[in-house]
Amino acid sequence: MSRDSVSRFGRRDVQILTEEDGYRGFFGLLKLRLRHRLFAGGWGPELTRELFERGHAAAVLPYDPVRDEVVLVEQFRVGALRDPDGPWLLEIVAGIVEPGEAEDDVVRREAREEAGLTLRRLTRALAYYSSPGGCSERITVFIGEVDAAEAADHAGLGHEGEDIRVHRLSREQAMHWLAQGRIDNAASVIALQWLELHRHSGIWP
Repeated sequence: MSRDSVSRFGRRDVQILTEEDGYRGFFGLLKLRLRHRLFAGGWGPELTRELFERGHAAAVLPYDPVRDEVVLVEQFRVGALRDPDGPWLLEIVAGIVEPGEAEDDVVRREAREEAGLTLRRLTRALAYYSSPGGCSERITVFIGEVDAAEAADHAGLGHEGEDIRVHRLSREQAMHWLAQGRIDNAASVIALQWLELHRHSGIWP
């Protein structure tokens, strides 16, 4: 049975019984009591869930279609603190979407700040939830046309604690790193795979 033929639940099929702040800092944590409708009919039991509220983000893979090169950034990530290879990750450019801010404006700003690049044509690839089991974040991924020769060696805003090393490399090398597991964060994996699938589809000259 196709998904289109299935009646999907909506927000009216969830009842929020209570909501309280568990923590408010750079990110937030909500404690919720809720219940939701069941596929078999009726309402399920009361559940207690914690929801990590970190806002939404936009990310872009800078791609030079003339040279067939991509630009990646390397920086410290506290979420990978216990990684045996260390908490410095290879990523695409990304930033948090502030209230009232357009996603394409976010990636244009972040490309300048994180890689010294000016984005030309932007192609929206897709949007996805990063970890919907407990996190509200939704990330929109773009592919941005650039002149890779403009990439900085190092970038980032010092007053925001950013210390970024910029990598300019062939698309083929990036895909090799992906296959080796050197690139292991979701937005970067998704963007590189999307580019590999669509680069001959007429999007790029």
